[in-house]
Amino acid sequence: MTTTELTDTDIATRGADPAIGAGATEQGALGWLADEADRVRTAGLHRDPIVRRADTPVVDLASNDYLGLCTHPEVVAGGQAALAQWGAGATASRLVVGTTEAHIELENDLADFLGFDSALAFSSGYLANVGAITALVGRGDLIVSDTGTHASLIDGCRLSRARVVVVDRGDHQAVHDALRARTEQRALVVTDSVYSIDGEPAPVADLYAVARDCGAALLVDEAHALGVRGPGGRGLIAEHGLSGAPDLIMTTVLSKSLGAQGGVVLGPELLRSHLVDRARTFIFDTGLNPAAVGSAHTALRLLRADPAMPDRLRENAARLAEAIGAPAPAAAVVSLIVGDPHAAVAAAAACRERGVLVGCFRPPSVPAGTSRLRLTVRADLDDVTIDRVARIVLDALRTVGAR
Repeated sequence: MTTTELTDTDIATRGADPAIGAGATEQGALGWLADEADRVRTAGLHRDPIVRRADTPVVDLASNDYLGLCTHPEVVAGGQAALAQWGAGATASRLVVGTTEAHIELENDLADFLGFDSALAFSSGYLANVGAITALVGRGDLIVSDTGTHASLIDGCRLSRARVVVVDRGDHQAVHDALRARTEQRALVVTDSVYSIDGEPAPVADLYAVARDCGAALLVDEAHALGVRGPGGRGLIAEHGLSGAPDLIMTTVLSKSLGAQGGVVLGPELLRSHLVDRARTFIFDTGLNPAAVGSAHTALRLLRADPAMPDRLRENAARLAEAIGAPAPAAAVVSLIVGDPHAAVAAAAACRERGVLVGCFRPPSVPAGTSRLRLTVRADLDDVTIDRVARIVLDALRTVGAR
């Protein structure tokens, strides 16, 4: 085996910083992390996980528990029953012994509810998106994505090794042009149905028409639409009458409106079979834990039994947005742009001190100059609570000089 020493020119060409290499000699190979930490803090982009306590009463507008089902007694009981029956974990990959009868029952009910032939559950929504994309396209294929897609879709595109064309969010004409200009035979269009940052819907029907016209498949991530939009909370695909349509793949999660954990890919039976054989994030990952399966299945039954829950959710979101002067929401997310990341962090902290948890989104999650408070409303909030939250948020913004 031979080795080759890299010159300073070689290092610069490969994207490394020679100064980091020099510092590593004195501080160790990870010495550069201290400088990086200083840079991130100065930019106002450092992140510390918020640690919740079970005994601290707060109004949660930071999570994605849209229907308030995470702590619903029946949902908790469903998880406990599955825990007692199957144990604390799936114990292995789904292809070994990690698939329980409970997994299959949940998948069948999800497929039936959402109008697709089949469903396949993954241990997270992130892994569902990465697994689906990398199993459907690869080197020599084309993906057309947009600037609003979730990180899991972006990473799936990168890992697929397909050629990726990124267009402006919602620009279906640009998608059409990219598909028409391609030299690749196989192509996939990917999008969120409801964008996670501001809750705005994508032009799903237009994207599907373009994809079909150009011989491409469309993958739509409904993570922020399940339980929020569409008939009975079935999502934007169902709202457009496209459930189970040819060449259409739906992904979604069990961790938002269904209050549990996990991700799902839905489509024709051939798709499910292909993913079982080829999706690495399914094949090589321990199966979704049984407690999450039991909780999600119970939450799905509650949603079926009360199809007005999504309506109450959207009404609550509209009430809060009006009270704080934010744009009228199309889903459950109320986005309030602050601008400066330091001010956004301070405003979120001021809300937290007053008993309200809100999301704080900064670059790279959002473009520079658009740091914001992201409030995710729930269906189980009453008018008194919403009005109190509005007063607290406005007061917090005034405290940091953002209003």
